[in-house]
Amino acid sequence: SLKALALATALSLCTAAGAQTIPHFKNGDKVVLMGDSITHCGHYHSYIWLFYMTRFPEMRLQMINAGLGGECSWDMLERLQSDVFDRNPDYVTLTFGMNDTGYFDVFASPDSSALSAERISRSLESFHKMEGRLAQAPNMNVVMIGGSPYDESSKFNDFTIHGKNNAMRAVISEQKAAAQRHGWGFVDFHEPMIELSLREQEKDSTFSFCRLERVHPDCDGQMVMAYLFLKAQGLAGSKVADISLRAGRKKPLRSENCTISNISGGKDGISFDYLAKSLPYPLDTIAQNGWGNKKSARDAMGIVPFMEEFNQEQLQVEGLAEGSYRLAIDGQEIAVFSQTELAGGVNLAEYVNTPQYRQATAVMYLNEDRLLTERRLLEYLWVEYEYLRKAGMLYQDDQKAVDYLNEIAKKDFFLSASMNWWKQGIYPEVRKTWSDNLKNLEDTIHSMNKPVSHRISIEKI
Repeated sequence: SLKALALATALSLCTAAGAQTIPHFKNGDKVVLMGDSITHCGHYHSYIWLFYMTRFPEMRLQMINAGLGGECSWDMLERLQSDVFDRNPDYVTLTFGMNDTGYFDVFASPDSSALSAERISRSLESFHKMEGRLAQAPNMNVVMIGGSPYDESSKFNDFTIHGKNNAMRAVISEQKAAAQRHGWGFVDFHEPMIELSLREQEKDSTFSFCRLERVHPDCDGQMVMAYLFLKAQGLAGSKVADISLRAGRKKPLRSENCTISNISGGKDGISFDYLAKSLPYPLDTIAQNGWGNKKSARDAMGIVPFMEEFNQEQLQVEGLAEGSYRLAIDGQEIAVFSQTELAGGVNLAEYVNTPQYRQATAVMYLNEDRLLTERRLLEYLWVEYEYLRKAGMLYQDDQKAVDYLNEIAKKDFFLSASMNWWKQGIYPEVRKTWSDNLKNLEDTIHSMNKPVSHRISIEKI
């Protein structure tokens, strides 16, 4: 379609469709995602996992969010052993640079050039130490992620700084060079998201992925990040299913990633049994758990061609008599199509009322619960690393630590927002329950994400 062509053209900086620059995950893989608050409180990793949960339901992964708010490369270096090596992952992704390069403290200063160079140098010094350690782990797949950009161009307010993205580019350039040196994976969120923002701002000058404070992408931006990651994994073009039938013919013309059987009918209608190997990708329509809580994953569909490239459940029926047809699944009406529409093919993944989409939606909501449960653990860890580690009280978790943090929280909004979870998390039994809940949610997801057989009927009205 023209819309799909326009969206694809706008992503000229993205990886070519289907090209693979980072490995895709395999059954049993453990993935650790290191990052700052954009990972810590983000959704992109959850959206990626949801794709695997629905597209490859027989595959089981473990994806561990190891992002902590406010961190720079030197903070990540300090916890590289505990949060990466001690977990023995098959994959680690590493993204940093937003906090490393500073904010108004750097770019609003008369000495911004010198300060920026100093921050970049410090960031890369720590990164090169991490690089050396990661290079000594030959069984670990390392993926560098060029971090999402700071929005310097949106007009939603006048509170902005300029030059920050150039500083981030210096960090990302070295990440990419390290990936090339070691044969690691590399995917860039930075340049494609700037390009998309500028394109959208031509239509609406107040558009931004980061509507709260230009730093943290809301859920639509997080979905774009997931799209870019999956695209770099070479998964574009992976279909839910692709069915082509001809009225009066007892065998399908085409049945990709599915099994079609018991075909009956003729020119005035057709029925068949349909068992797919995948579920359609469910897209949340509710703005939740994002930075700003204004946009949802579905809002990204008008920005990137995710539906066209990643969410195709195609049904084509040739040879029907002219007229209108009611499509039903398991006796439930889904939509009415013309003979011409059916002959051209319809994408069932666009219809949220199909039984298979509803099944996928349940997976999506359980995955959302998994993300929120994991965040409780992350809030506990964030307080430990951001405050108690610096005070020499890491994991001390006694009354002295409580009193110390209570005093700081009186003047620190971020700490006060996380104190409730930290106060619960200081008890090992509570943390164990959170961890057990995570496993239970994942077990439940994998017990109910397997596609089941449906009877599809197309009857002339």
